[in-house]
Amino acid sequence: MVLALQAKRAYCAGIMSTPKQVVLITGSSSGFGRLMAETLARNGYSVFASMRDLGGKNAGAADQMRGLAASESLALEVCEMDVTNEASVNKCVSDVIGKAGRLDVLINNAGFAYMGMTETFTLEQMQSIFDTNVFGVQRTIRAALPQMLKQKSGLFIQVSSGAGRVVLPGMTMYCASKFAMEALTEGYRYELASSGIDSVSLEPGAYRTEILGKIGKGNDQARAEAYGTGKQLPERLEALLNATTADPQEIADAALEIIRTPFGARQLRYRRGVNGLGVQEINALTDQIQTQILNAFGIADLTRQQAASSSATA
Repeated sequence: MVLALQAKRAYCAGIMSTPKQVVLITGSSSGFGRLMAETLARNGYSVFASMRDLGGKNAGAADQMRGLAASESLALEVCEMDVTNEASVNKCVSDVIGKAGRLDVLINNAGFAYMGMTETFTLEQMQSIFDTNVFGVQRTIRAALPQMLKQKSGLFIQVSSGAGRVVLPGMTMYCASKFAMEALTEGYRYELASSGIDSVSLEPGAYRTEILGKIGKGNDQARAEAYGTGKQLPERLEALLNATTADPQEIADAALEIIRTPFGARQLRYRRGVNGLGVQEINALTDQIQTQILNAFGIADLTRQQAASSSATA
């Protein structure tokens, strides 16, 4: 009996002494980001949920999340980050590392969508969506990498889209930004393979989240008049997307699954949604082609994931 009690105490002490993995999520005020923050915190992770404008438009969302953390005794903190502002990104990441002492997972969820005939979008609008959906990812990864390289461990999850693998006319701007995100994700995965750091893409299908109510339109609508019946494309697409009944909790659960999967055992891409629409087949084919390309250029050995060194602490 005494030995059993001692073993139990030792086991509990081991659990208490094991540091929680630290997760930073961008775009956590609503939608996938908020669900991921809540889900991961409830599953024992130390979560930093970042969002813009804590003193303004997102003040309510931040207060709700703090209230949840207090009521459920969760390791869940809110921090301010605007992914389009490098100083804001660097400060948030620095603050997280300063408080937690490490950073294990960065989930790049912040993003927005456009819907409309491509010609109706100005160059300023195109720059805006790339500034968030693509350059924002580069900013956060660059801010997080020095700490992860020091740890010799880490994970980047980019919340992409099936629209980053197939083209939906009427959402060309969004597709282009997600295609670019996919390339960044894959490139980082190869380049970081020998460092114990992973980079993966989570590709949701159509889910009814707040993003559907915030989809922007082109600022130059007069340009659409020359397209005749073709200008109906965005309306038909929007109606189809709004009819979705898929549960967005699936994406939060997928993020949890990815984090729990050991380094070296993860897929590059995870597709989730009611209808795959051929995205899984595209992913399988490109995996094969990339293997051929890396072998042809003689760099396959340098891009193959290797176990992190024994000094890694994650």
